[in-house]
Amino acid sequence: MKILRATAEHISYAKNISACIDDSAKNRGTGIARRTPEYIATKIKNGNAVIAIENNSFAGFCYIEVWGHGKYVAHSGLIVTPKQRGKGLAKKIKREVFKLSLKKYPKAKIFGITTGMPVMKINYELGYKPVHFSELTDDPEFWKGCQTCKNYDILTRTERQMCLCTGMLFDPKKEIKNILINKKIVQRIKTAISLKNKNDK
Repeated sequence: MKILRATAEHISYAKNISACIDDSAKNRGTGIARRTPEYIATKIKNGNAVIAIENNSFAGFCYIEVWGHGKYVAHSGLIVTPKQRGKGLAKKIKREVFKLSLKKYPKAKIFGITTGMPVMKINYELGYKPVHFSELTDDPEFWKGCQTCKNYDILTRTERQMCLCTGMLFDPKKEIKNILINKKIVQRIKTAISLKNKNDK
């Protein structure tokens, strides 16, 4: 199994990826926005996608969307073929697309909306926090992408305040700040222990 940044040579898998997303939506009976093969091919061409390949066949996929003039990025279209499900592949793909996002868009907030508990769990492990939709991008083009979801009427009725999806956000600035704070706390504890040991002697 290879998990790698998708390139032009992987555009041939776009139809299969699109069909797999559609089938998943039908089988789950939940809202998943459609992604056409042409749309998926564009993400691959832009270097904003991660694909999993096994025996020259598509096994999983996910891509990056850029919103609000680069202030936000989202991971969309996360899909794993039925044969590969239950093996932790979605988590591996998500980690790779997360790394790609931090590398290409280090200052952007990373967010996502999903109804899937497995995806929520993966996001939480990566450092995402559940947030109100108002903390996500207000870029109208992002919300237009929800129009093919069967739950779109809920989103419009609530004026984009809520839906069946859960909004999740990773803010790199806050996370870096938290890491620095935690390091300072750890250092203070180490210093206090060191002083106590000296005094005990």
